[in-house]
Amino acid sequence: MTLATPVLRTDRLRLRPFTDADAGPLFALHGNTSVMRYWDSPPWTERARAERFLATCRRLEDEGSGARVAIDRVSDGAFVGWCGLSEWNPVCRSASLGYCLDEPMWGHGYGTEAARALLGWAFDTLDLNRVQAEADTRNAASARILEKVGFVREGTLREDCVVNGEVSDSWVYGLLRREWPPSHAAR
Repeated sequence: MTLATPVLRTDRLRLRPFTDADAGPLFALHGNTSVMRYWDSPPWTERARAERFLATCRRLEDEGSGARVAIDRVSDGAFVGWCGLSEWNPVCRSASLGYCLDEPMWGHGYGTEAARALLGWAFDTLDLNRVQAEADTRNAASARILEKVGFVREGTLREDCVVNGEVSDSWVYGLLRREWPPSHAAR
């Protein structure tokens, strides 16, 4: 079963399916050591990684197991980053949320805005009951995004990642349908 990747709009952002033209911006994004600081893999060093990422996006859609969208700024078309749902399980009505934003885009609320748009699609269109997310315990900015859109920290995965010899913990977050939309979050 396929899962059509959505096109979503917010006041400042457009979330859209990836195209082959996104390989360059993706490589720059995932090749940035600051962006990848709290990621579960080292920065990309070869452009082929971006092409594999794009192939995975198409596979997720074809298999019906998730959807990743590119995020563009409406005002000038600048590539902001991406967000996506993976591990979509229509039987359990669950999925996992992930996102990655380009360093110049940090601190402008784009991550929160994009996550909120994708979660709206997830709950309204996919009829999910639960969305899960993980964040490195040292990544306060990512934790803030998740909490702003209504996620609840449910636990800690101790020493679950080792990247370049560095061991780190991750927080596990959950958001349930009955908690959406988050009444306490600024819109």
